[in-house]
Amino acid sequence: MTTAPGTAAQPLRVAIIGAGPTGYYTADPLLKNPKVVVEVDLFDRLPTPYGLVRLGVAPDHQKIKFVTNAFDKIAASPRFRFFGGVEIGKDVTVADLQAHYHQIVFCTGAQTDRRMGIPGEDLSGSHPATEFVAWYNGHPDYRDCSFDLSPERVAVVGVGNVAVDVVRILCRTPEELATTDIADYALEALRKSRVKVVYLLGRRGPAQAAFTNPEVKELGELADADAIAIPEEVELDPLSRAEVERSQDRATLRKVEILQEYARRQPSGKSRQLFLRFLVSPQALIDDGAGHVAAMRLVKNELQASSTGALQARATGRVEEIPVGLVFRSVGYRGVPVPGVPFDEKGGVILNAKGRVLDPATRQPLRGLYTAGWIKRGPSGVIGTNKPDAAETVELMFEDLEPGVVLEPPQATAAAAEALIRERQPRVVSYADWLKLNEIEVQRGRAQGRPRVKLTRVEEMLAALGR
Repeated sequence: MTTAPGTAAQPLRVAIIGAGPTGYYTADPLLKNPKVVVEVDLFDRLPTPYGLVRLGVAPDHQKIKFVTNAFDKIAASPRFRFFGGVEIGKDVTVADLQAHYHQIVFCTGAQTDRRMGIPGEDLSGSHPATEFVAWYNGHPDYRDCSFDLSPERVAVVGVGNVAVDVVRILCRTPEELATTDIADYALEALRKSRVKVVYLLGRRGPAQAAFTNPEVKELGELADADAIAIPEEVELDPLSRAEVERSQDRATLRKVEILQEYARRQPSGKSRQLFLRFLVSPQALIDDGAGHVAAMRLVKNELQASSTGALQARATGRVEEIPVGLVFRSVGYRGVPVPGVPFDEKGGVILNAKGRVLDPATRQPLRGLYTAGWIKRGPSGVIGTNKPDAAETVELMFEDLEPGVVLEPPQATAAAAEALIRERQPRVVSYADWLKLNEIEVQRGRAQGRPRVKLTRVEEMLAALGR
């Protein structure tokens, strides 16, 4: 190459894979660098951008979705393009990208649920929470899933914000849900739901629960569900008390207070009950004799300090059985390998050091390949946590550009990349196309007094664009 890329004559061409928050948080500092001219092409397997903000954030949490306004500002840059409906490894390979870009950043998130690893986990009526979340949010891959909402009792395993979202959606009234952007078919199914009792199950104590205070506080304000905690399960054990007193973490103290207040409340006779349980682990799901979940066996836990000092749950001999006909597990997520990119199976992330993708044999950085977000560090934090994470990766990208440690693509032009993509995936969706789809959804919502009514099938989206 005659000159190092990064000038108006030869811009630094960057491909970002995954149009969720991390994809935008990576594009932003790339496009804003005053010294380097960068062209960003953002790819997503789906025709729609925003990733989990569109398809993971609960429909009754509209405020969180306002972050997309900031994403649209980033996308308005003349040096930004979106290629929706393009799957890496299927439509276009990593080798194809290496022939057209100087740097490639993988921001594909953590797409599958960890398993509980207990007998009966695969019985009918037992599901990963992310499938339910994707279903009620109108994800095209999950819109045809079906969840039997006829059982009166449901258990949600896990105490992160996703688990809390699931119990909240199960406990909301149809009237509350009807003002959100929940998928139409999910709204219909939840209208007919016969769920009366929901258990949220945490293996450790209240001080260790991963949900945030606004999330747990909201559970006490549901229109037609009483939040109930068991006094002895929300009392701090001596180890937790010592830990909380040592850290003086106000948020944790407040979380425990909220839960203890639920334990003191008298049920007010609402039609649903939400039990927040702690220090219990599922041991097995019990078959009704016809291959369906009928109950869950729980073991009571106590906390002990591990070698690192972290408090871990240890099973006691005390077990109980709760009758449940539907189970959602939300015990953590892991990334899915991208074809052609080194993967760390144990960690469930792309093999990397601070964002530089590593060669599995030499553990040295692979030229021009980077990663950011959950697929880089594992599923932790909230949407905003990905911003500094992406910034760290971008810093390394500019650091590598200085000495010219970038890919040397034979076809480093915007036109060549677009020609290849359109040849491989003629139905590619641009950002202008997405803005049209967005307008259609918002208009459909306006007629019903809702934020939007989502298009949930890829064919439906393409038809709306006249494809």
